[in-house]
Amino acid sequence: MDPNDLKTSLGSGLLSFPVTPFGADGAFNRPVYEDHISWLSRYPAATLFAAGGTGEFFSLKPSEIPEIVTAAKASSGSIPIVAGCGYGTEIAVDIAQAAEKAGADGILLIPHYLIDAPQEGLYAHVKRVCQSIGIGVMVYNRDNSILHPDTVARLCDECPNLIGFKDGSGDIGLVRQVTAKMGDRLMYLGGMPTAELFAEAYMGAGFTTYSSAVFNFVPGLAIEFYDALRAGDRTRCEEILNGFFYPFMEIRNRSKGYAVSAIKAGVRLQGFDVGPVRSPLTDLTEAEMDMMEKLIGTHKR
Repeated sequence: MDPNDLKTSLGSGLLSFPVTPFGADGAFNRPVYEDHISWLSRYPAATLFAAGGTGEFFSLKPSEIPEIVTAAKASSGSIPIVAGCGYGTEIAVDIAQAAEKAGADGILLIPHYLIDAPQEGLYAHVKRVCQSIGIGVMVYNRDNSILHPDTVARLCDECPNLIGFKDGSGDIGLVRQVTAKMGDRLMYLGGMPTAELFAEAYMGAGFTTYSSAVFNFVPGLAIEFYDALRAGDRTRCEEILNGFFYPFMEIRNRSKGYAVSAIKAGVRLQGFDVGPVRSPLTDLTEAEMDMMEKLIGTHKR
């Protein structure tokens, strides 16, 4: 897909990051993944992100990513697939090129591993990855990879295939500077954990969409909330926030890493045998699984 076509697709609706299923042997379970992606593809998501954060990118071997991308492409119909990409520059380039070869329509460049870096280093990192491939690239502004507005502008000048800016920092002042400076040069994606909790604030800062983790197991509700938000139906948004998202947040906040583990638990409760999370994450307890099952309630498929 041409980077500009992907940019248009990203801005056309809700986005999501499917979980990555693992079998009893701990390996990627492709049949379950394709079944889950096929189910999600019945709902109007604009783009799906394979091997992203909710897909446990941080727990995957780089060599596993191309097969995950291939499986997503095989089962997503016409929905574009963006691959997770990250770590240090050399590894990130290898992952980006392998994902492109596997058929990815773009990549999301997840923050590099472990250390902080100066703006010049981040600039060189993103530029190198962008220029190593022909497909579209989105940067993920989060944790130890916070790009300043001037750095983003330099990258946009140097990298025509840099098409998106995803933010998980929660720094509305900073991201508003980016959107004000870059205008429609980039597509802006909300990327806070459980993004629906912050979606209204990000819309006010110039973001037009976000990635919904709960789309993994309650896609209809995720779409309903997104549509209500875009329509300015605050009453319905607050009903869904109070009835689902705030209770989900309470479960998510019970342990570190549950922003991923609770999503995977929800997918299992919908009947997909996606297996456990990989360490260093841990799965929900039986009591917490009961809480999740009650929360899903009438949204069971």
